[in-house]
Amino acid sequence: MMKRLGKLEKVNLRDIWQNEEYDFSAWLSKEENLKELSDTVGIDIILEERESAVGKYSVDIYGKEEGTDRKVVIENQLEDSNHDHLGKIITYASGKDAKTVIWIVKRARDEHRQAIEWLNAHTDEEVGFFLLEIELWKIGDSMPAPKFNVVSKPNDWGKTQKASSGLGKAQKLQGEFWQAFAEYGASNENYSKEFNKRKALPQHWYDLPMGSSEYHISLTCATQRNEIGIEVYIDNNKNIYDIFYNNKDIIEEKTGLKYKWQRLDNKKACRIKAIKKCNVEEQEEWEEAFKWFCENALKIKEEFNKVFNK
Repeated sequence: MMKRLGKLEKVNLRDIWQNEEYDFSAWLSKEENLKELSDTVGIDIILEERESAVGKYSVDIYGKEEGTDRKVVIENQLEDSNHDHLGKIITYASGKDAKTVIWIVKRARDEHRQAIEWLNAHTDEEVGFFLLEIELWKIGDSMPAPKFNVVSKPNDWGKTQKASSGLGKAQKLQGEFWQAFAEYGASNENYSKEFNKRKALPQHWYDLPMGSSEYHISLTCATQRNEIGIEVYIDNNKNIYDIFYNNKDIIEEKTGLKYKWQRLDNKKACRIKAIKKCNVEEQEEWEEAFKWFCENALKIKEEFNKVFNK
């Protein structure tokens, strides 16, 4: 006998969120809901402030990308997209010097989708605009469930290609290396559960979040020294470095890596780094490097966080 199936029913957004600021933005700013948005756009977002001032105006949600200083602005609109909000997101991006702009609407009009695509095509590779539609669905008497649909997003590959025309040989190689790693990581089941696919840039490092704004993982490739590295980078808190250093033996035993422990005297930062020989110019060595990155990023995130939280 065939089992009965429920029927999806669309729920009016205003039945759940009457007010954009006090209802929807308040809901979205909660950690579990911001995580769902983060998974949709592939950027790990940490909340900094709701209704954050930009001159005499305020952006609905102001945050940053976990593990970096890249600023994120989110503008919510529980109606069809309009010119007023298009102008707002550009104003807020400028006022906050944001690298990521997310515009969430009930329905995206074609002219505004085209405007977002134009902005992505005519800004540099560090800046990205997202246009998303928000929906609510239920089955029978179930609770409504939100669904984010990406209407327009940055064409990272296209931007990287455009930017690469002015890059040197080493930077072009680094961009290709990290782009290939991003694809490899996204296809790795265990790694992709812990780390979202991140934007690949033509530089010697590729950052990953660890669940704290105080420290993060940085993957590195040194083309001239023929080596790759994985490090925990602590931005500005030597007390956290001391916690890790006091547990040095446990960390090295559990992760199976030997680290170079550095308090950077000329900076406020500290790093704890392991290296591996790899000739990045030889593409046949990339898969082994990517496997090493994935396996050790998982172990480092687990073991360092255990030490920090115990």
